[in-house]
Amino acid sequence: MNWLDALIMGIVQGLAEYLPISSSGHLEICNKILGLNLDEEVALSFDLALHVATVLSTIVVLWYEFFPLCRSFFTIKRDNDFWMVCKILVSCIPVAIVGLCFKDYIEGFFGGQLLVVGICLLVTAALLALTYFTRHNTVGRRGRDITWLDAFVIGCAQAVAVLPGLSRSGTTIATGILLGDDRVKVARFSFLMVIIPILGEALLDIKGMLAGDAGTSAAVGFLPLMIGFFSAFVVGCIACKWMLDIVKKGKLIWFAIYCAIVGLVCIFW
Repeated sequence: MNWLDALIMGIVQGLAEYLPISSSGHLEICNKILGLNLDEEVALSFDLALHVATVLSTIVVLWYEFFPLCRSFFTIKRDNDFWMVCKILVSCIPVAIVGLCFKDYIEGFFGGQLLVVGICLLVTAALLALTYFTRHNTVGRRGRDITWLDAFVIGCAQAVAVLPGLSRSGTTIATGILLGDDRVKVARFSFLMVIIPILGEALLDIKGMLAGDAGTSAAVGFLPLMIGFFSAFVVGCIACKWMLDIVKKGKLIWFAIYCAIVGLVCIFW
């Protein structure tokens, strides 16, 4: 992988992590277009590095919310911020179960197949379209807060979205809106709830590399790795702010159309 490939992958990850178009699916598409053919272990580690970069961009953009949440949780204030962190932890239960029990199976069975990516992109398109056509039947515009049950259901949506092509942000935001939650609140919740799973997976990956199970830096190269990381971080900061504005205006239908087109292209490629 050269620095230009890493730059392209970083930009794609930064955009697709927040826009409801599936970062995993688009990284898979980029792998095919660029002809990278990276070793599976190396590719997964590089993708994880890009995901960590976008998690950091979430923390930067939503710092005014992230810091009070951390302060209340670690000081056990038991205020609204404390209970919000608890809800985020509840939302992480499904993806933790999937990650610990089925991660290798999912990556081995579904990874590297554009057909799967295409089908999942069509599912993403259907979910986004559903939120658009049912927007007048939900109470999300009245500012309903996310309940404990909502947090768990949204967490289940996040767990299902480990499939390549099924947008994590699109699936979780659409699920929250369909449940009747406030659009902006559920978008912020969606961005914050991914921090714990991604950082947890990163720690496991670092542990594996220290144990000699992976050689990511050597295989990818330090410069491409850093370029990919920083490009994903910078673009992620921009995309995160943009997505919050898009959700507020309720214009997800355009992404449904985009996902449908790209999904069909992947299926018939």
